[in-house]
Amino acid sequence: MASRAEHEILVVAGREVAISNPHKRLFPEAGYTKLDLVRYYTAVSDGALRGAGNRPNVLVRYPHGIGGEFFYQKRAPPSRPPWVDVAILRCPSGRTAEEVVPRDAATLVWMANLACLELHPHPVRADSLEHPDELRVDLDPVPGVEWSQIREVAHVVHATLKDFALVGWPKTSGSRGMHIYVRIHPRWTFTEVRRAALALAREVERRAPALATSKWWKEERHGVFLDYNQNAKDRTIASAYSVRPRADARVSAPLAWNEIDSCDPGDFTLATMPARFAQVGDRHEDIDRQPGTLDALLDLSARQAAEGLGDAPWPPHYRKQAGEEPRVVPSRRRTPKHPLVEIGRARKKIDAIEGFERWEARHPEASGHLQPADVLVDAMRGRFQTWTRIRVNLQHVPAALRPAQEPLDPDEDMSDT
Repeated sequence: MASRAEHEILVVAGREVAISNPHKRLFPEAGYTKLDLVRYYTAVSDGALRGAGNRPNVLVRYPHGIGGEFFYQKRAPPSRPPWVDVAILRCPSGRTAEEVVPRDAATLVWMANLACLELHPHPVRADSLEHPDELRVDLDPVPGVEWSQIREVAHVVHATLKDFALVGWPKTSGSRGMHIYVRIHPRWTFTEVRRAALALAREVERRAPALATSKWWKEERHGVFLDYNQNAKDRTIASAYSVRPRADARVSAPLAWNEIDSCDPGDFTLATMPARFAQVGDRHEDIDRQPGTLDALLDLSARQAAEGLGDAPWPPHYRKQAGEEPRVVPSRRRTPKHPLVEIGRARKKIDAIEGFERWEARHPEASGHLQPADVLVDAMRGRFQTWTRIRVNLQHVPAALRPAQEPLDPDEDMSDT
């Protein structure tokens, strides 16, 4: 039987929430515990609920802290308190899942007790599950891209949105990139919202071709990728105030547009954000007051299609869509655009990276020609967990020095992930 010291009872939003193992370290380097996580989400709950509240959320759990294995849990635990609300979602696979819908700070604290560091809401409200009320612009830099370039692309996105009479709300991702959310009227389907996001990504690429890309395949990307597929049904990303699994416990920080040029993602952590929130409030406080329309972006999409730019690849596991280009990695086509070799597949990223380091040791001459963006580290999402695949683009390696495809190292079985 657990001792009293292993539990604490907190009263949050008028409800009692039990915290088990409150002093368990979730961030070993920084020393932050589960109780620190609970206190953080209590302090920023108004803003966190503006981003993730009243929406179904995927639970991303780190029971052994950020150094251990984590997993995605779509289905709400059966043993939840009666005041934890749920919504039933139908996934693209045809399956259904009863997902948690946080309505108050008590539910955020209950989720934190499950070691849910991150908040991963769907872009829909619980009362309108088939019609998103936000378009998400995910600025994802390729390796080697500096924060200053992400800022530049963000400003191009801001100007483009203005030209289409839409309001963008920026935030750091809490990792390497930036997110820009656009509230919209919930009138369009997931497919239409994704189509609008793809049109926007292509327009930003047209305006800043040296800085941004809309190319889905990693081996074809450069600069900052605008991940239009984050708007596909069943996709989620970390919402505002979400804590991220980084050593310094960074959080996804809402920003004002005039803060972008002076901020750094490392400025915003589990330790620093509560004070900022108390001082300046929620930078996205008015986000729900200015919903927009996608009509102009959908008109742009139609014009792009007429010019030969049809649909772009969808994520794996989605049904093939009408008008979608072949969903085949370019390097596997009959005439590959770039020479690519796969290095290894592993459940843990560190094991995959160690396999890549062994490959580098075997091929020092080829390795000396690689640029940061040539090493493709793919986080592959299974049904329950992510796993890591590493590939190397040999485009900068002289042909005579290019290693052939070798047996994967490591080569772990991912069938049960």
